[in-house]
Parts: sequence; C-alpha cells; structure tokens
Amino acid sequence: MFTGLVSAVGVLRHIERSADGLALRVAARFTRVAIGESIAINGACLTVTGKGRGWFRVSAVTTTLTRTLFGEMEKGRRVNLERALRAGDPLGGHLVQGHVDGVATVKAVGRKGGNVVMDLRVPAAVARVSVRLGSITVDGVSLTINDLPRPGIIQVSIIPHTLAVTTLGGLVKGSRVHVEADLIGKYVDAILKGARGLGGRRKPSSSSPTP
Repeated sequence: MFTGLVSAVGVLRHIERSADGLALRVAARFTRVAIGESIAINGACLTVTGKGRGWFRVSAVTTTLTRTLFGEMEKGRRVNLERALRAGDPLGGHLVQGHVDGVATVKAVGRKGGNVVMDLRVPAAVARVSVRLGSITVDGVSLTINDLPRPGIIQVSIIPHTLAVTTLGGLVKGSRVHVEADLIGKYVDAILKGARGLGGRRKPSSSSPTP
C-alpha cells in the first residue's frame, strides 16, 4: 500500500527484455533497499529482485506491460518512486494500491496563479468512479480532482512543490501517464454492480411450495 507521496525521482539505467517481460534497473538515492520490497514506479507496484549501491532492479511481467507504459520506456527516463507505507507512517496523500488502472492522455496544460492546471482524458473505468474534489493517482502522485469539465476528462491542479519534486512538471499536451482511480470509488462501484446484478434475479422463497 502507498500514499501517492513520491519519495524520490529515479532514472532508468538499464532495460532488459525477455519473453517474460522486462527487468528494469533504476538509479535512486534509497538506502537499505531489501530484496522482495515493494516500490511504486510511476504508480505501479513492483518487487525488488536485485540491488546495489545507488540502484535496484525490478521486473515487470507481461500482464503489467499490457496496463502500463513500461514497454515504451527507454534508458534515461526519469520516474517517480515511492516506497511502501509502513505501520505508523503518516497518510499524507490517499490510499494507493499501486495497481495501475490504465493510461491517460494529457489534453491541455495551462496555468492558474502559480499552479499548473491539467486536463487528462482517462479510461472509462477511471472516469466512472472519479468525483470532483476526490482523489486520483497520476504517475504515482496523489492529486485532487479539481473539476470534471467534460465526459471522460478530469482536471487536476498541481502546486509548485509537486512540480519540483516529481516528473509531472515535464508533462505537455499529448503526454501519456499511468492513472489509478480512488480505491474507495472502485469498491463502491463494484458493490453497486453486484447489487444491480442481483436485482434481476428472482429471490428464492423461504416457504415450501404448495403441493
């Protein structure tokens, strides 16, 4: 579990492709990284399979590649990193699973005061559970939904501090990013879908049939 508060920005130093997926070597100023530890890379929870001084390695399997942009990334790419939440840590963002729901496209970038305002076209499943002033994770960063200007579009406002300590400051119109919808919204949506499914079924009678 994560919070969407980026711990550091790392750099992809090596990408190894195989039939099983990708092995990514990431340079980062992390200490005491453990084999088996979970680290979110641009919002995707991946497991550490190797480490060294100033770097760690993770694997992205085929299933992960179908839902993310890792297959398109190249050496030298900067990525947002967050280590897993520990018991007792402050929950400064919102509950983030590190399960990317899909890829969004930046449709517009503007400024409002010192903030950057960004419109994102998100997958239908993400749009369905997004609400004004709710939460969304964009490339691993916890953001508040500023507005829902059009169907399928969410708007976020990014403060200067977030722009400075993440990769979001480099996004432009046409950029593609990982998005994860709010966990609570996804559970509510699933529960309502289940309730609608039951609504069309005939409830069994508790009494015995009349002969």
